[in-house]
Amino acid sequence: MDFLALFIIYLLLVLASVVLVCIYSGRKQSFPARGLSCITQVSSSVIPTRLQRATQRVLHRLFHTRSCLFIVLHLALQVAVYGEYTWEVFGYCQEMEFSIHYLLLPYLLLAVNMGFFILCSVTNPGIITQSNQESFLKAYAYDGVMFQKSTMCPTCNVEKPARSKHCSVCNNCIHRFDHHCVWINNCIGAFNTRYFLIYLFTLTAMAANLAIITTAFLIQVVLLSNMMLGSYIDDQGQEHAVEILFLIQHLFLTFPRIVFMLGFVIVLSLVLGAYCCFTLYLALTNQTSNEWYKSRSYECSCCQALQPHDRHIVYRNVYSQGVWVNLKEIFKPPTSSEKKKKT
Repeated sequence: MDFLALFIIYLLLVLASVVLVCIYSGRKQSFPARGLSCITQVSSSVIPTRLQRATQRVLHRLFHTRSCLFIVLHLALQVAVYGEYTWEVFGYCQEMEFSIHYLLLPYLLLAVNMGFFILCSVTNPGIITQSNQESFLKAYAYDGVMFQKSTMCPTCNVEKPARSKHCSVCNNCIHRFDHHCVWINNCIGAFNTRYFLIYLFTLTAMAANLAIITTAFLIQVVLLSNMMLGSYIDDQGQEHAVEILFLIQHLFLTFPRIVFMLGFVIVLSLVLGAYCCFTLYLALTNQTSNEWYKSRSYECSCCQALQPHDRHIVYRNVYSQGVWVNLKEIFKPPTSSEKKKKT
């Protein structure tokens, strides 16, 4: 069972790595980040100071300055996964007479995904400058709670339009700021949110599609070999019927690279699927990640200040105009020539 234990540890490490990347690439003051900060404080008494400072410099360089490192990592992971799929899974599935259209679907998703990945990376998300700030100031009305009139950005020296935020990574104020994505090395704002949505959904579909095809291949291997009808002898010489754990260990030993890839894409599918649901919720309710987080903080601060019988009061999103209008705004952001949304 040593190989099974190794495989389980591998899955846990993959999941931990994805979660850590999500934490570091998200907002610095989010709940997971605060939890990570507590862990860091506890570990500071054990880890040498020099190592702590070196780690902090590396993390700051990775997650708080613009870098192409994650783009390279993104492409390397895709090359590794698709290389394994093409080299082994595709050929085996052809021998088992899987539908060729079904096997080519991941490549179609890859082409679409790469196209929108490039669009996300190179499109101006809505950088606010002194020359264009007037047009952005007319796009949205101020809600008077999260966004106040006549607020200046001390770094960019511009008046901050409603729904904008200064990105410390890009060092720019961004119109309808959502978040800074390290995987595309760009901010997600008003003018590339639509590309990011399609990029995210196709990436999730790619991972899920590869997981389904690989799982179907392994199931077919088991069925054709009649392995479930057999038995095995353990170290004590006792005979046992084939169980799921033994079956996983056997597949891991027979197709190690394929099983490793399957574990990775399954974890990736689950994480991306959850993030897709959250992103779709934000799109349907006309919120950004920045606004969603601020609204949670606002509600918490209000609840602490109010009396117990008044704590049912919640922040109202004044920018939501209904599902279809909200989706239309994602794919056709409002300009200065359009009417302001009313509070």
